[in-house]
Amino acid sequence: MFSSVFGHRRLLALLSRAIARDTLPPALLLAGPAGVGKRRVAMALARAINCLEPRSSAEFERDACGKCASCRRIERGVHPDVIVIEPGDNGSIKIEAIRDVVDRAGYRPFEARRRVVIIDDADALVHAAQNALLKTLEEMPAASIFALVSSIPDALLPTVRSRCPRLRFGLLSAAEVAQALVRDHGYSETDARAAAADADGSVGRALSADSADLTQARDEARRLLEQAARTDDPARRLEAVRDLSGTKGTSASDRDQMAACLRALASLLRDIGIVATHADRRTLANGDLESQLEKLTGSFDHRRSLKAYAAVDEALNALERNASTKVVADWLVLQL
Repeated sequence: MFSSVFGHRRLLALLSRAIARDTLPPALLLAGPAGVGKRRVAMALARAINCLEPRSSAEFERDACGKCASCRRIERGVHPDVIVIEPGDNGSIKIEAIRDVVDRAGYRPFEARRRVVIIDDADALVHAAQNALLKTLEEMPAASIFALVSSIPDALLPTVRSRCPRLRFGLLSAAEVAQALVRDHGYSETDARAAAADADGSVGRALSADSADLTQARDEARRLLEQAARTDDPARRLEAVRDLSGTKGTSASDRDQMAACLRALASLLRDIGIVATHADRRTLANGDLESQLEKLTGSFDHRRSLKAYAAVDEALNALERNASTKVVADWLVLQL
């Protein structure tokens, strides 16, 4: 259902309105960063089109009910008129898969209002498969809709792209990523917030990370800021980073953990700036730590937060250039 998708409200409303008014293009390209919910939207589109008991609301002119036989079968992936094509074991989509779906698209749907073909990771289509698909896109069957999902749309042939109106997906907010992790993937609120703050707007990226490591990194970053707020004494500040993850080792995993801590630090500093300037707190990436952030604003005003944020960015760049994790940590804590 559109109502169950996090983020992308403008695009969802546009799709809902097009379905309700029967103006939906026969082919669409859902393009945007990986892991932001493009495939989920394509599945919600299929449900909204073929729902037996569609609903409307102030936000969506037409949406699926999520309970009828059609919605349940699409959810389970067993609806005969909703076809999902995705890369095989070799990472590509071969011409045989496209020929098969093109043949099926030429016939009336078995039971649905319209047949929906979703090609996930469409950039994995080999050129021969794209050319086979192009012939169908040029003369689309009236009862079928093709939804191409891609995070690398420019890998598609220009002739394919030109026949598919593009829906441009942006990154999710940290709050939206956290909500998705809690609802759909069983994360605790704390782990979800920590993972979301490091995910750069992508649920997929959050899922690929170790939530326990990210939660630890965020806790360490918070304690580092609290120590920096308590004292200007260099010796005491340096003592605060002694047990920081990643500062004692030289392995790739140590550097990764140190980088995670720095990204968490940057996220916290950004949130402190939001609280300090009385901006919209709904945009906080670490909303579960709002009370702690409030306390830190007394020491980290807007100017100091910006200076510290710039120092964190420089520290991350130094890590990428293979600087010593201990040297980077010692330098940074003196800049906060």
